[in-house]
Amino acid sequence: MATRDPAVCQVSSQDVKQRNKSLVKGMATPEKATITLDAMKMLDPRQLKLDSVETERIITVLDETIAKLKLSSLIPHIIGSLDRLADMLGTEITNNLIEHQKLSNEMQHLLASSEEGDTMGAEEQRDCLCLLEQCLKRSVRDVLRLLLANPLRYQALKRRAWESQSPAEAFIKAFGEFRNFMLERLLTSPMKEEEQIQFMEDISLQIKKNNEAITALQAELAAAIQTQEEEIHKKDNVIKDLKTSIQDLTKNCKAAIQHIKQEGEKQQEEELQASQARCARLQQDIQQLEAQLNTLVQEHRVSELALRKRKCRGETEIGNWIQKYETDMEEKQAEYEEVSAAYAMEKAQKSLLTEKRAVLLQEYSQIEEERRICQIKKEEALKELANKTRAATCIQAFWRGYLVRRLFKPKRKKKKDKGKGKGKGKKTKK
Repeated sequence: MATRDPAVCQVSSQDVKQRNKSLVKGMATPEKATITLDAMKMLDPRQLKLDSVETERIITVLDETIAKLKLSSLIPHIIGSLDRLADMLGTEITNNLIEHQKLSNEMQHLLASSEEGDTMGAEEQRDCLCLLEQCLKRSVRDVLRLLLANPLRYQALKRRAWESQSPAEAFIKAFGEFRNFMLERLLTSPMKEEEQIQFMEDISLQIKKNNEAITALQAELAAAIQTQEEEIHKKDNVIKDLKTSIQDLTKNCKAAIQHIKQEGEKQQEEELQASQARCARLQQDIQQLEAQLNTLVQEHRVSELALRKRKCRGETEIGNWIQKYETDMEEKQAEYEEVSAAYAMEKAQKSLLTEKRAVLLQEYSQIEEERRICQIKKEEALKELANKTRAATCIQAFWRGYLVRRLFKPKRKKKKDKGKGKGKGKKTKK
């Protein structure tokens, strides 16, 4: 009973502390679990139903946005494997993707140069970044429009690209959570919202009560832990006394070990003599085993000759197979040369067609330029004709007014003369 292990006491004290902490956690967790389960049942968006056209429109807009985000996250994977997907995508989408890759490379180069501190001005860099950003947005819209135009192609690309992890998956997941949150907010009526607020207030009151109970229990637990620590301190003092007694025992053990060493040396001398006799017997056994080894070597040489013969036969068979392989490869080489000759002819035809296409494009551009010049000339002639007609109408109006004034001028003079004659006659009468 007096020789008690100190490690046992330390372990027991640690177990007591861990048990006390687990008790506190056990008292706090059941009510919290029931509260969260009730809240999840009450706030589950899957139990809600769409009740208005505006809500449906908002949710459809959010769903379309999520689909476009998923499709835009596939663009880097499609660009990375553009050589394999070029036949399925088509020339228009491939060209747009190549242009998008060029714009993104230019954006990365410009950002890297701005971080390294190039000599270009800050305003010029800002203008270039704005232009590249607009071009990137436009290219992304074009690519999405072309990909969404063909649903089968979009589904095939989605199956291939979702095998790899997308870096925008976290953002898409967050946007989906935002969509669920908006659905919940749109479908909760004011009455339900008040019920939820009342429910959350009840939960907060319950949590407050639980926290008060936990604090009281923690105070009791702290007092119990303090009493246990005092007991542990007493036991530590007992352990120190035991350690001093153990040191005395170690001193006594050293004397006993010295005595045992002396007896061990005597026993070692006796065993050395016995081992020498054993070595002599082993030497005889070695000579017998060497004789057996010589016999086995002779037998193995015979078997080696047989194996060499088999090896020669195998080498001859391998040579025959190699010769057959060479003949097959010569035939394949002849076929390959024929195919390469046909390919060269098709390539030459392709170059001729491209040259013709370039000439036709040049002629088409010239014709378009001539049409544009003719259209400009027609518009100028129409403008000139309109100006002339406007000037002619003004001249004609002025001329008509002049003629009318000229016709009415003598009549006005006659009226004035008559008025003057009447005035003179009245003066003479007076």
